[in-house]
Amino acid sequence: MKFVATPLAGAFVVELEELADERGFFARSFCREEFERHGLVAAVAQCNVSYNARRGTLRGLHYQGEPHPEAKLVRCTRGAVWDVAVDLRPGSPTRYRWFALELTADNRRALYVPAGFAHGFQSLTDASELLYQMSECYRADLARGVRWDDPRLAIAWPVAPAIVSERDRALPLVGDAAP
Repeated sequence: MKFVATPLAGAFVVELEELADERGFFARSFCREEFERHGLVAAVAQCNVSYNARRGTLRGLHYQGEPHPEAKLVRCTRGAVWDVAVDLRPGSPTRYRWFALELTADNRRALYVPAGFAHGFQSLTDASELLYQMSECYRADLARGVRWDDPRLAIAWPVAPAIVSERDRALPLVGDAAP
């Protein structure tokens, strides 16, 4: 695996190192020891799948609050998405900055989103699917989020949102969000 630093401290793009032959290829997509060597949380407490039937579906920006904030490793297993991480950590020099990249089933990249970041994405194709590896189990009482269209964040979403849930439309702006 290759760990490519993003402009946000602690967030990484994880690329596969493919060992190819006439059969195709083999690659590790996760290794606890390599994640730990890069200072990343390597615990996997839960795995989630997000299927999005329609292009333009926007989900986020979500995070889990204290005392169980979660790190995420997000990979697109079908179609394509615009994946976004937002640094919400108090005292961070990159607080309220975001990083985004295209994750596709073909490019096989993943985004490591540290605890203390919000995460969201927009589907770029019909029938897109993501696989999440989470460092903590989901706790509904700690579920938090900030608005996807917050002017302070000014995230450049690639297409006009086709579907945004009522829950996501009602999330607070970053200055009003719970820690």
